[in-house]
Amino acid sequence: MESKLNLDFEIVDKARQCAKNIANDVQGFIDNHTTVAVERTVCRLLGIDGVDEYGVPLSNIVVDSIKSQNMLSLGAALFIGNAMLTYEISAQEVAKRISKKEIDITKIPIHDLFDIKMNLLSTVKETMDKIDANKMKREEYLNTFSDKEGPYLYVIVATGNIYEDITQAKAAAKQGADIIAVIRTTGQSLLDYVPYGATTEGFGGTYATQENFRLMREALDEVGEELGRYIRVCNYCSGLCMPEIAAMGAIERLDVMLNDALYGILFRDINMKRTMIDQYFSRAINGYAGVIINTGEDNYLTTSDAVEEAHTVLASQFINEQFALVAGLPEELMGLGHAFEMHPDIKDGFLLELAQAQMAREIFPKAPLKYMPPTKFMTGNIFKGHIQDAMFNMITIMTNQKIHLLGMLTEALHTPFMADRALAIENARYVFNNMSSLGEEITFKKGGIMEKRADEVLNKAYELLKEIESQGLFKTLERGTFAGIKRPIDSGKGLDGVIEKDSKYFNPFIDIMLGGKR
Repeated sequence: MESKLNLDFEIVDKARQCAKNIANDVQGFIDNHTTVAVERTVCRLLGIDGVDEYGVPLSNIVVDSIKSQNMLSLGAALFIGNAMLTYEISAQEVAKRISKKEIDITKIPIHDLFDIKMNLLSTVKETMDKIDANKMKREEYLNTFSDKEGPYLYVIVATGNIYEDITQAKAAAKQGADIIAVIRTTGQSLLDYVPYGATTEGFGGTYATQENFRLMREALDEVGEELGRYIRVCNYCSGLCMPEIAAMGAIERLDVMLNDALYGILFRDINMKRTMIDQYFSRAINGYAGVIINTGEDNYLTTSDAVEEAHTVLASQFINEQFALVAGLPEELMGLGHAFEMHPDIKDGFLLELAQAQMAREIFPKAPLKYMPPTKFMTGNIFKGHIQDAMFNMITIMTNQKIHLLGMLTEALHTPFMADRALAIENARYVFNNMSSLGEEITFKKGGIMEKRADEVLNKAYELLKEIESQGLFKTLERGTFAGIKRPIDSGKGLDGVIEKDSKYFNPFIDIMLGGKR
């Protein structure tokens, strides 16, 4: 891609190499550790599902039983596979017997490791076949209806009731939405378990459960067939259950998932060790399943100034890109995030926003960039808000952003009504149609405001990445470099769920999902 901003791609390459070194340094730690969430994910992928009589997920019961004996360093797969081989039963039956306290799988004599792995092959294959079938089904839909060119129109539903969400999602799809994101209920990211079943109560959103995923997928397939379009479903695999929810999404054919290497650390005070380990397996699952990840750099700008701290967004994009590549996720599935969040009174703010968006597009040419609308400086003035959203829409089409989160004129007032979404879709379609080829028609002034802005942000991001490379990512997070938020390395939620691996540890899914990419 020829740079309209006259970017120095030598600096881009150096910045990317710094980010790669940062990711590889942390990966050494990741490779030597597992977490309770990773092991619960292995349980789910082996077919363990459901809850006990008290509503406790069976995957939690199995992992907690192993952890209580200080044996989780060997991995849940070893003990589950050993019990399956001993009693000639399924993983689900193993979990049920553990929940009824009929067996302690850490006390069963261990078979030869080779025999355990061989016995698990058919179970592993069954899960992988299901995920493969989901990928094929998605491709069949896209081949039948053809995929959309230009930006995907992304809207949210957040009623707390999955059935009401479905009603609103269908209406949004009929109005023109391409991606429906089911916002997760407030606080779920801090639960160290995944709720079960269809849910009708949630605050600020709806619980992310496998049954809710299935219901929404089924509903949007139905309306998509009616409309002759494939409607993508989005949810969140962040928080203390990152890999578990990624696995649920892979099994139920979700298409997009919020997944950021740093978000949980910065904005939910989840321990950094825990998050880094969990994000790796979650991204390996997403990559294998063909799920686009959305990263959360836009959140930095809700706490930091969008002009002064823009370079931290770019630095984080570089870091997220490299962690995703290590996990086998291709660039084409990286919805790296950024946002239209400068104060509306800034002189030439539109030019600065345009420079930022164009720079992201040129530096990450294959990525389906996720562009967030104005939120921080939206007010109760819905007319001004609609204009702010229109200007945001203009930058999206001019710079070829792909995942376009629609701005709502009532952003500062309430959760969007269906009419608000209809107006937002109408606004975006109007701008996209009338400015469809503008980005291809215009060039930017050499030495002008935009070129200088992009050069400044890129160079500051490179300097920051060099600093992070020299001190390490964990130290950087302790110092509060991102969004001004400091997080000590040995505090935060979920630290007690981090376990160092034994030399005999194995996870039967990770190598298959990476496909030899590491």
